[in-house]
Amino acid sequence: MTILDNTPLLVALLAIGFAQILKIPIHYLATRTWQWSLLTSTGGMPSSHSAAVTSLATAVAFETSLDSPIFAVALMFAIIVMYDASGVRFEAGKHATLLNELRKDFDTLTKQINNWSSLNAREKQEELKTLLGHKRSEVVAGAISGIIFAATFYYLA
Repeated sequence: MTILDNTPLLVALLAIGFAQILKIPIHYLATRTWQWSLLTSTGGMPSSHSAAVTSLATAVAFETSLDSPIFAVALMFAIIVMYDASGVRFEAGKHATLLNELRKDFDTLTKQINNWSSLNAREKQEELKTLLGHKRSEVVAGAISGIIFAATFYYLA
């Protein structure tokens, strides 16, 4: 068996792509702006992490049954990843937002005090990434899209 014959792995990888592509029209419907950078970004609706792990667990269930130990591992992995995506990583994103605001305030202060004019534009504007995690609704939407994606793959195959 080669890695390309590993259907659960392929389904999980394809589910990531599917979720990333879905982010663009969903963002457009919410904001009326196209944001193509969502194809490669973290965070947003739906969660590609959730889509990946739930499609993996669903594919493992199709391959091995719901009572197999490998399905139990895949399910626990999915639960932990989704909990982390909606908990720790989401909170880290909120902290990054606050730190960026504090940094802007501090930069304004130091602009008047130090050699602000000698810094280049990149040094003045570099910010922490704030879209790290997911809201619970994004995790749920990602999970549902992953399960549907994997189930559809197995029913059509």
